[in-house]
Amino acid sequence: MAGPGIAVRGPRSLLRQIREAMAGGGPAQAKLDMVVRTIAISMVAEVCSIYLRRASGDLELFATEGLSRDAVHVTRMKPGEGLVGETMRLGRPLNLSDAASHPQFSYRPETGEDPYHAFLAVPLLRGGRAIGVLVVQNRTERVYEDEEVEDLQIIAMVLAEMVSSSELLGADELKDVELAPHKPERLKGSRFAEGLAYGVAVLHEQPVAPEQLLSDDALAEEARLSYAIEALQTQIDEMLEGQHGLVGASYEVLETYRLFAHDRGWNRGLQEAVRSGLTAEAAVERVRSEHRARLGQARDPYLRERLHDLEDLNDRLLRHLSGDVHAVRQLPEDAILIARNLGPADLLEYDRTKLKGILLEEGSAASHAGIVARALDIPCVGRLAGLRDRVSEGDPVVVDAETAEAWLRPRPDVVKALKARMEVRAQRKAEFARLRDTPAFTRDGSKITLLMNAGLAVDLDILGETGAEGIGLFRTEFQFMVAEEMPRLEAQTTLYEKVLEAADGMPVTFRTLDLGGDKLLPYMELEREDNPALGWRAVRMGLDRPALLRLQIRALIKAANGRELRIMFPLVANVDEFRAARAFVDQEVAWALKRGRPAPARLDVGAMVEAPSLLWHLDALLPMTDFVSVGTNDLMQYLFAADRGNPRVSDRYDPLSPAALRALKTIQQACEDTGTQVSVCGEMAGRPLEAFALVALGFDRLSMPPAGIGPVKQMVLSCDREAARRNVEALLKGSGGSLRGEIETLARKLYVAV
Repeated sequence: MAGPGIAVRGPRSLLRQIREAMAGGGPAQAKLDMVVRTIAISMVAEVCSIYLRRASGDLELFATEGLSRDAVHVTRMKPGEGLVGETMRLGRPLNLSDAASHPQFSYRPETGEDPYHAFLAVPLLRGGRAIGVLVVQNRTERVYEDEEVEDLQIIAMVLAEMVSSSELLGADELKDVELAPHKPERLKGSRFAEGLAYGVAVLHEQPVAPEQLLSDDALAEEARLSYAIEALQTQIDEMLEGQHGLVGASYEVLETYRLFAHDRGWNRGLQEAVRSGLTAEAAVERVRSEHRARLGQARDPYLRERLHDLEDLNDRLLRHLSGDVHAVRQLPEDAILIARNLGPADLLEYDRTKLKGILLEEGSAASHAGIVARALDIPCVGRLAGLRDRVSEGDPVVVDAETAEAWLRPRPDVVKALKARMEVRAQRKAEFARLRDTPAFTRDGSKITLLMNAGLAVDLDILGETGAEGIGLFRTEFQFMVAEEMPRLEAQTTLYEKVLEAADGMPVTFRTLDLGGDKLLPYMELEREDNPALGWRAVRMGLDRPALLRLQIRALIKAANGRELRIMFPLVANVDEFRAARAFVDQEVAWALKRGRPAPARLDVGAMVEAPSLLWHLDALLPMTDFVSVGTNDLMQYLFAADRGNPRVSDRYDPLSPAALRALKTIQQACEDTGTQVSVCGEMAGRPLEAFALVALGFDRLSMPPAGIGPVKQMVLSCDREAARRNVEALLKGSGGSLRGEIETLARKLYVAV
């Protein structure tokens, strides 16, 4: 026999009763009293109580039917205290047959709850955050049935929205109720892209808030939901089939989306919520809040990853319901983008003139978001634990990518101090601008060529402003990653022509496609790899798919149109790979000449030194190449067997360690002995201290993000290279894990601006 509850009539009629009670106006306390009375009667419960969270974090009894009225606004629970606090902490229902026997039970004599045993509490969830707790109690010892729990959750969701929208409480009563985080907070993370920014928070993939919670026609609403789910499933299926591009997402992530989108449990939860009387949008928000509350506190990274998948899925479903699948986000001035993580195209979709900073929950400095942020000179701090739950849309936010911190809702003194530092940075930037046309010679007369890394169309606009002497690394894969289908010959040629025209005679080194690893294309069918960083990627992919590589080489030769051309192959691991890749270049030159098209006036073909295997075969490789470039990002991760994209291990090595610097010196010396031009184009080259070490090792060509050129040039102009060389070579004999402290001390001793 079913226990007492509202399952027979469903929560829909109860919700309407609550709405009608609210429509009459009157004092806020009278409304709350009416709500708990209505719920108690409908659920045949002897007690119904509402607790709301105060700004202090305490949970306060705001209304009750069945407990002592004298306890209202008197009884308070600390966070995590008692069964109410435990429900708040867990973010999910607590269903007990005998409340007093639970270890978290906290007896409050002023409430008079001694006789009541059965206890059911559900959190009032809004945006995944609990703002209060709704409780029902009965004298008999019983466990409330699943239907009763489900119904009370629906009621709690609507109550949360009513509280937040001031339907239950007026502005005066609401001012001390914590509907969203409001206190200043400081989070420590990792610096992904240097700089400072102050602005307002913009949530990436901001949830579409339901305008209407209760439906007028449950059958019509269920049909709307079914249609939207079907459209979502079709969209994700097409992504996997390569018909539409989801930029920057891996096959595994898309496969997870599909599994969730077709998950019966997720679908059933949505349908049941709609059948209970909610609109489709409200049903999505309810399911979202439950998932966020349940998984948001999980320490297991797998569970947190699943939460991100579900968040994205819910957002997509809401956009399908609204018919706004391809909406373009409008940014406020001084926008600070808040996200769990970002792909490269995600970032490029935003207005660069208004996007002033980025804060991420996860990621790494070597992630797509970090690379693109540095290319766009946008301050970015990542690995900020719990960020999305601690910030609301429109909150004032500080991005401090000098100290790797985020300040949420900062105090006025913090903002004042930040603005003072921003002024200092602006002055330094002006100093760098004045050095733009000054040749980069060390104090003892060594010329250091400073080049720019690029890969985005926006990079070309600022080439002249940076003072760079050319493009030392043009990442051609970005064009492929932001496209919805494979770029054809004409599209590739057009981009390469623009790059060469923007360089206006300065050298440009084009790196052929460096795909694979963490850079997968949705329109390419790739098998899942257990270790993608060591898998089918970069030049290996090009050699195994010669049509892809030859098409790109053909586009480069066509774009050069008789001008000089520099082509570089990534992740060459042995001389045979380079020999095979260079043969494709020779074949494409012959193909062009046969058709009466001009060959490049000068053609230089080089290799990237990223695989440690080449360190012991440079004597065979260098005579085959016209130049080489050291990709320190990959070289370091392979040297130290530490995935640079994995936050747990990415900081377990220092490129300023004896092992790393000795490897770099080996490459530099081999190139010097054979007269081979060598450059460094990894992240090391763009940081003044690391660049100081590279100059001391003998490197005289450095390629870096645009923002690094000014600081590195200032370092070069203040550096005595010979003195630096003598001291750094002596340090290389050290046995420590890192030489960073010693090199910093040396730079200060030599008055080098690092």
